Amino acid sequence: MLTIIGILIILSIVTLLMMGKVSPIIAMSCIPFIGALLAGYSIPEISVFFESGINKVSKVAAMFLFAILFFSLMKDLHIFDPLIRLMVKMTRGNVIIVCIMTTLIAGVVHLDGSGAATFLIIIPALLPLYRQLGMSPYLMLLLMCTSMGIMNMVPWGGPLGRASAVTGIDASVLWQGLIPVQLIGMLGAVAFATIMGVREKRRIAAAALKGTTPYQMDSLLPFSDENAEINDVIHKPKKPLINGGLIIASVICLAFGLLSAPYVFMIALSIALLVNYPNPKDQMKVLSLHAPQALGMVAIILAAGAFLGILSDGGMLQSIATDLTAILPTEWVSKIHIFVGILGVPMDIFTSTDAYYFALLPIIQQIAATAGVDPSAVVYAMAIGNNAGTFVSPFSPAAWLAMGLAGIDMGKHLRYSFGWIWVFSFFTLAVGGALGLY
Repeated sequence: MLTIIGILIILSIVTLLMMGKVSPIIAMSCIPFIGALLAGYSIPEISVFFESGINKVSKVAAMFLFAILFFSLMKDLHIFDPLIRLMVKMTRGNVIIVCIMTTLIAGVVHLDGSGAATFLIIIPALLPLYRQLGMSPYLMLLLMCTSMGIMNMVPWGGPLGRASAVTGIDASVLWQGLIPVQLIGMLGAVAFATIMGVREKRRIAAAALKGTTPYQMDSLLPFSDENAEINDVIHKPKKPLINGGLIIASVICLAFGLLSAPYVFMIALSIALLVNYPNPKDQMKVLSLHAPQALGMVAIILAAGAFLGILSDGGMLQSIATDLTAILPTEWVSKIHIFVGILGVPMDIFTSTDAYYFALLPIIQQIAATAGVDPSAVVYAMAIGNNAGTFVSPFSPAAWLAMGLAGIDMGKHLRYSFGWIWVFSFFTLAVGGALGLY
């Protein structure tokens, strides 16, 4: 019963989001509540699930609130304009080179293993470039998610840490076998970026005939005079040394984990307001200007927390993981971990990362062990297959953060990126198989 209700909840939410029928807040607030009631949970129990889920995403919500206000303020002060002009000059307006650059930058920045930090660092810097060249923000997220999924397999990232806790194999030992997969995977990601760049050039040319661009068709952000092309309206950055130093200091703190991420942006925003707007009335005016976008996304992240709390603490995710395994044919036992790896990307939508590693991995490991399969082989197949879809899943708070920063819709992001990401996961799985990891 828990499995059926859990699947119905997830299918309902994903379908409604992809069809654009309701807002994410409504879908992720009401549907899990109805499902929990149908599962027989009492109102007090549902309240406990809700609070648990909110606690899991509260840090991301707080970080988003202050980060979006900080980066919006920096954009108003035109701090990014010289950087974007430089990137445009370096790429010579070449869409293919921009795609390759996006992939490589995301891979390097994601070495810290934090998806939220990577999105916060890259999206505000690259979005104006995509806007100027008319490129779709969904393409930017697809390319970022591709390389981030590869680099997410570092020992200090979440997946290997979870796998290490389950199997008892040291995360650094597991990573040693994955390094060649990551290197070859990044080469594959660059090749994929090249293909998508050629495709985007055709989209831009087709849209130009209609007097628009893929960016204008896909972006949900307001397109006003403030969003004029940088080359047409050249603004001089205000107090570039101080404001630029704040951005660099914030990025360093995020990359090295020197301070809690929400506090980093809280302090950075406070200093930026004091330096650029000494008058308290002006400070409040600036905050109120960008508050709607920030608060709207915070509400969505909190709703995602309610969704995650009910399905996780309500036992639905674990039940789904267990029952999915039980229906597999017995003759597939020796290859069951590879089969699960192939389904890793869609499973990231039906089960959270925690459920995948803490609920499904132990079961698959036990089944595969009956056929003499080494635990590390099980981890490799499941991790390589699943990591590609990490930032496409609605279960990822960082993905919702990216939606707000890029001004795009989760449902359309799923439609745009899911198929490509899943196909790319087959490539990385093939690389792992060729290297003899499973």
